[in-house]
Amino acid sequence: MEISTLTVYHCLAFVWYFFVIYSITCLRTEERPSEVFLYGGQWKYLTVLNLVLQAVFYGVSFLADVLRLIKKLRCAKCIISSRDLLFSVLAFPVSTFVSISFWTLYTYNRELVYPKSLDGVIPLWLNHAMHTAILPVALLEILATPHRYPAKKKGLILLGCAAFLYISWVLWIHFVTGEWVYPLFASFSPAGLGAFFIGNFAIIVCFYNFGEFLNRMIWGDSIVILDYKQKGK
Repeated sequence: MEISTLTVYHCLAFVWYFFVIYSITCLRTEERPSEVFLYGGQWKYLTVLNLVLQAVFYGVSFLADVLRLIKKLRCAKCIISSRDLLFSVLAFPVSTFVSISFWTLYTYNRELVYPKSLDGVIPLWLNHAMHTAILPVALLEILATPHRYPAKKKGLILLGCAAFLYISWVLWIHFVTGEWVYPLFASFSPAGLGAFFIGNFAIIVCFYNFGEFLNRMIWGDSIVILDYKQKGK
């Protein structure tokens, strides 16, 4: 994809995610079900945190594109490195996990992740913006431009740290309020919940590897050339 087209695409993606986040914050408070008022507000949900993550990623990507357009290549190189790390370790695996896990559980029993009471609060388009559109947009990003993945060990350690922080946040909310972020968690014993978290982390690792595989399959030669140029500078 040409850099000018890529710039427009990243700008539109950033504006889209910003708009979705804004739409969530503008939901009329008095119409929200009582469970949404629990400690942490909407910021306890991985879905909403993922939207913020995507907005940050596309904002960084847009900045990198602009720097390349105005020939600030040294600055662009630094931003591109951050962009690639953000996409490979978090943006792609988390958005893929959120979309697939949500619709899998929703199909099985929606009350576990998205109670029917939310239908009167969150418009259908917003639900799909949060849980459906994120996956094709992430796949489109892989098709649009190559990304340099970090060393496997480094990537998985960073992904593990992010997962640990979110799980800690979830457990803290339960400790403070006595309620679980997702009703599903209440059905597990402590050991079962631990196994559930470990299993889900294993799934996210699979999505990380899948993203790396797609990136290498589509952009293999381009990545080799990019690595060579950056090492030579």
